[in-house]
Formats: sequence, C-alpha cells, structure tokens
Amino acid sequence: MPSPSYPHPLVAREGWPFLAASVAAAVAVGVFVGWGWSAPLWVWTLFVLQFFRDPARPIPGSARDVLSPADGRIVAIQKTRDPYVDREALKISVFMNVFNVHSNRSPVDGEVKGRWYHAGSFLNAALDKASLENERNAVWLRTPQGQDVTSVQVAGLIARRILCYVKEGDRLARGQRYGFIRFGSRVDVYLPPASQPKVTIGDKVSASATILAELP
Repeated sequence: MPSPSYPHPLVAREGWPFLAASVAAAVAVGVFVGWGWSAPLWVWTLFVLQFFRDPARPIPGSARDVLSPADGRIVAIQKTRDPYVDREALKISVFMNVFNVHSNRSPVDGEVKGRWYHAGSFLNAALDKASLENERNAVWLRTPQGQDVTSVQVAGLIARRILCYVKEGDRLARGQRYGFIRFGSRVDVYLPPASQPKVTIGDKVSASATILAELP
C-alpha cells in the first residue's frame, strides 16, 4: 500500500535552520577565505542533509500489524510492564544512530488517550535502562479495536531535543508522522502481551515500512 498524503518535504522541517546555517557558513568561508577552506563545512552540510532526510514510505499490512515508529536496529523484545498505562506488555525497542532517519511515525491507527513527558538523563540509548532513566516522551494510543499501544520517544547520549506534535484527543493513522528526535536515540513500543513479534534482536527496521508485530 502506498504512503498516504505526505504534507512535508523530503528534508524534515526540523532541519531547515541547521541546513541553512551550514550552507551559509560554507559559502561565507568559501567567498571570504577560500573554497578549499570551506570543504569541511560542505562535508558537515552533507551530514546535516542526510540526518534530516524524511522520505515517504510504504504502509504495509493490515490494521492489526504494528509498524516500526522509527528507523534503526531492534535492541529489545521482552515481556515487561508498561509504566505509562500500568499493564503487562510486550516491549519492542528500536535504537537509532546518527545515520538513521529520525522522524517518528505512528505504529498503529488510534486515538491519543494520553501523553507524558519526563525529564531525565542522557545515557547511551542502546542500553535498556535508558527506557526508564533518560529524557522521554510517551504517547498512549487506543486502536479502533480497543487495543492499547504506547510509543515512547527516548533521548540518547547525544540527543537533546524530543519533538512531539500530538495531544490527547488527536487521531493518528498508521505511518503518520508525529514527532522527531534530534541525533542518536531510541523508541520503545509497548503492546498487548499476546502480540506476536515479527522481528528479532539485531534486525534493521524502517519507520512505517517494517512490521514489528501483530496485535492479538
């Protein structure tokens, strides 16, 4: 299934100021000092461009299929307790490095029933304890079938800014963009405990294009 309407450019709007500043600095050094001296700044500009890329993606599967909310690598699949909705859950965690797309997308169709922000530390996001100790923002979604899914943006060692654009009462479609995390980080997804994982530890996943699990 193709991606639904995608009302933002292929370079995420969160990156426009950084990209403009990088280009301006490279041009200024090239004009006033020399183009050879500006080479490192052009390399940095290319890094900024790739970091803030935000391509459209296909939306596979059916409404029961939980999509990856982020690009990255699977670092955790475990039964645990969802600390936000206070229930037993299956947690699947995606670690993003600085070379991944950092736009975050809804794993399911659903209504936002709650949202919580917690200040915290900036540990390496690949560590499991980062889920409960790092700065994080949780979004609780309830699907049309009454299933609860919690998607948690977690800041990392370098990340210093979590952006979330939804509030309680909003409705999200599978694969719809809802937030962004600047620089390395992770996203945890808490699912009903009977959900069936479709990925394994170490798998590389793509936001909205990879199916993480199937809801019961």
